[in-house]
Amino acid sequence: MPSQGRAPDAADGGGRREVPRHVACVMDGNGRWAAHRSLPRTAGHRAAETTVIEVIEAARSAGVRWLSLYAFSTENWGRPRGEVDFLMHLVRSVVRKHAPLLHARGIRCRFLGVSDSRIPAPLARDFEDLTTLTGANRGMTLTVAFDHGGRRDIVEAARSLIRSGAPADALTEEAFAAHLPFPDTPDVDLVIRTSGEQRISNFMLWQVAYAEWIFPEVLWPDFRATHFVECLHAYRQRDRRFGGVTPAVNGAPVA
Repeated sequence: MPSQGRAPDAADGGGRREVPRHVACVMDGNGRWAAHRSLPRTAGHRAAETTVIEVIEAARSAGVRWLSLYAFSTENWGRPRGEVDFLMHLVRSVVRKHAPLLHARGIRCRFLGVSDSRIPAPLARDFEDLTTLTGANRGMTLTVAFDHGGRRDIVEAARSLIRSGAPADALTEEAFAAHLPFPDTPDVDLVIRTSGEQRISNFMLWQVAYAEWIFPEVLWPDFRATHFVECLHAYRQRDRRFGGVTPAVNGAPVA
């Protein structure tokens, strides 16, 4: 496993790969899906549940070892109160409904973020319960980014480093990454952002440093296993050079 904070080199299996080890999804387009159908935004969030489960199953079946889903950002607290309350209730329902399936599939579940006091206590407990229930599983690791902000994670890691008393001259990327939440998480290989929008949106900023990005036009509630597999296929066609060059062609390296 390559260390956090550096690009894998040829010895790590750089270049083209069969299956990305870590796939992250920015689940975008719920509101537009609802608007296109003259429905409230909440209808789009509810419709997204089917996609979430289908993508989890597709990733597991394809051999993806780490899957991260961006469910709720630190910025999403600025949405209308009614929509935020709906999301809190919906997420709790989804977690409780699908916990047995996730556990039966051998999936280890974790939640990245979850530090804001506005998160309802029952929802926070459900997150903890699912984490405990699946903690010993050795299948795919599912990380749900909820109340997550990439910048906040980096700031918190810096604070942790300062508190540890680590000397500045000893600081390395690997040492810094060890203070991030879930430091065993490998760098993201592939980010899929649905709906055609092309933004990072403060998502796992450290971990996506060398990720490949794919921006399918389909809205998240319409995204299916076939779309996910297409993204994996597109990833396999990428030549991941990590700032280097491709192998020599007729004696000359290709930039």
